[in-house]
Amino acid sequence: MKNTTPIAIHWFRRDFRLNDNAALYHALKSGYPVQPIFIFDEAILSKLQNRSDARVTFIMEEITKLKKSLNELGADLLVYHGNPMEIWKQLLAEFTIQQVFTNEDYEPYATKRDQETAQLLATHGVRFNTFKDQVIFAKDEILKDDGTPYSIFTPYSKKWKAKLNASFLEPYPTEQHTDAYFKSNPTTLISLEQLQFQKSSIPFPLPKLSKSILENYTKNRDFPALNGTSNLSIHLRFGTISIRSLAQKALQFNETYLNELIWREFYQMILYKYPHVVNNSFKPAYDRIPWQNNEEEFAKWCNGQTGYPLVDAGMRELNTTGLMHNRVRMVTASFLIKHLLIDWRWGEAYFAEKLLDFELASNNGGWQWAASSGCDAAPYFRVFNPSLQMKRFDPNNQYIKKWVPELNTSTYPKPIVDHEFARKRVLTVYKNALS
Repeated sequence: MKNTTPIAIHWFRRDFRLNDNAALYHALKSGYPVQPIFIFDEAILSKLQNRSDARVTFIMEEITKLKKSLNELGADLLVYHGNPMEIWKQLLAEFTIQQVFTNEDYEPYATKRDQETAQLLATHGVRFNTFKDQVIFAKDEILKDDGTPYSIFTPYSKKWKAKLNASFLEPYPTEQHTDAYFKSNPTTLISLEQLQFQKSSIPFPLPKLSKSILENYTKNRDFPALNGTSNLSIHLRFGTISIRSLAQKALQFNETYLNELIWREFYQMILYKYPHVVNNSFKPAYDRIPWQNNEEEFAKWCNGQTGYPLVDAGMRELNTTGLMHNRVRMVTASFLIKHLLIDWRWGEAYFAEKLLDFELASNNGGWQWAASSGCDAAPYFRVFNPSLQMKRFDPNNQYIKKWVPELNTSTYPKPIVDHEFARKRVLTVYKNALS
């Protein structure tokens, strides 16, 4: 039987928090009781190869926390699994929905899904409201003076900082409107087993954005053995923390950290303005490069068996924890592309499968940077020497020893390829393809 109480719905997607949440705030201010929902989108889940994918476990843990917090307020989080269009039809039949509120997602699949959702809801007289929440500036907010998008980071970041003022960082005071939730009894939460997933054994990193880490971030961030980064990437990706609060702290303590947040938004803008980068090079000429794509060498890279300790340590860290230090991400990506001449899309897809903090825009941007095919990318003649990178950023082998304990023993493999040979080969291949 249909509930006749007129309500608003807040649709959680990648904003797993009740505080400082743009769409949730506007929903709570709408004048209608707010029913929060979450949908396990089958189109996304079906693409996951690993049935104990740690990201699904993380989402389940976070929505469990959300549900508990809402239950304590006399409200509930309704959780569904399936095709979003079919679930919206079900919700329209069950509730008297007046408006739907959600935060924007800029990835191609999400924008298409939102367009279809808006069209469906419109046929029932329901307004679909979207809000900016996961970034400070989105879409067309940071453009050149002539209205075209930036493709170089430095001028983009200067415009970003020039446009920033306190109003963009003000939190949304959702806690002042908790009486606006739709009151209901708790429902039973769907289980991982019902989703046909198992609980992951990978431990999730706790955020640690201390004043000390921020103040020393510029000095320590490139050294993987140091406790020098925030561990916030997965929390930023799923919205368990607010980008506005992070930007405020970065402004207060460390501009280098702020620049990292701006790089993320730069790549989000690039993906939104140039969706062809999902499958193709940002610079079309780079799609002419003849890759070797040796599957045996790719497998050795994936498994951390290349004979280059920093590369192998990074890949083993990724396979074990779902994380990899950013400096090491650059080295492993460069090695796959420029030492082994393997298509950057192979590496991008592997990272997409393994990384807890996977975001399409940042992952794609990072891989195209390493391949020299992206916007503001490393020039093609820059080829990281993984041995020199190891000496510079892990001089005492602390990081290496943690992940490659058999280093300097007979069981550790010989280098898969000679660095000088690989460097000369890739320079020739790139030069010929681009000339």
